[in-house]
Amino acid sequence: MFTGIIEDLGTVTGVEHTADAARLTVRGPIAVTGAKHGDSISVSGVCLTVVAFDDESFTADVMAQTLAMSTLDTVEAGRRVNLERAALVGDRLGGHIVQGHIDGTAQVLEVRPGDAWRVIRFSLDAAHAALVVDKGSIAVDGVSLTVSALGDEPGGSWFEVSLIPETLTATTLGALVVGDRVNIETDILARHVERMLRLDARRSLPSSLAESATPSPGAPSPAEPATAPTGGTR
Repeated sequence: MFTGIIEDLGTVTGVEHTADAARLTVRGPIAVTGAKHGDSISVSGVCLTVVAFDDESFTADVMAQTLAMSTLDTVEAGRRVNLERAALVGDRLGGHIVQGHIDGTAQVLEVRPGDAWRVIRFSLDAAHAALVVDKGSIAVDGVSLTVSALGDEPGGSWFEVSLIPETLTATTLGALVVGDRVNIETDILARHVERMLRLDARRSLPSSLAESATPSPGAPSPAEPATAPTGGTR
């Protein structure tokens, strides 16, 4: 579990490809501080498991599904990446709940610079459009951001984020240009709500809840009014 507050700007120093996977070596001195074998580190929003490390770098395996869904499919030595260690229990949640389980990728459609900030517009797949709301949270390349605007056009949906100077300099987002791809992860709460709405509420209730929701014998049905008292005035 992560918070989307980037700790380190790392650099990919090595990539080994196999038939259906890859092994990355990433330099990130802060990210490997206190690291142990099996720890999780978010690499531009993708949760990877440390299989080897030293004082400066760590190595992680990337499976085929992750390569197919993320920008790691084209990763090469020299690429800058956003790094974040897994959150410690008891830490302040500076961003929002980020799992490192990305939904897919988005493309930079527009970059609008300001005096001390920058607005970036990204494409949004139809499958993810319902999961993104104005002023809601979204992780872009592992960075916790607030959606500042969004729209649904005939040509496709989009969302925008407004980046402060700190985000521009401390993450890879400051180097984005039109056409670049990024990893996105929508809010886990939105994904749960969408799933619940897709299923029949009664059928999907756990058995214990379904039993408690069933009226007791003799009780009036929620859809039917209780019988009027006898002896009343007609």
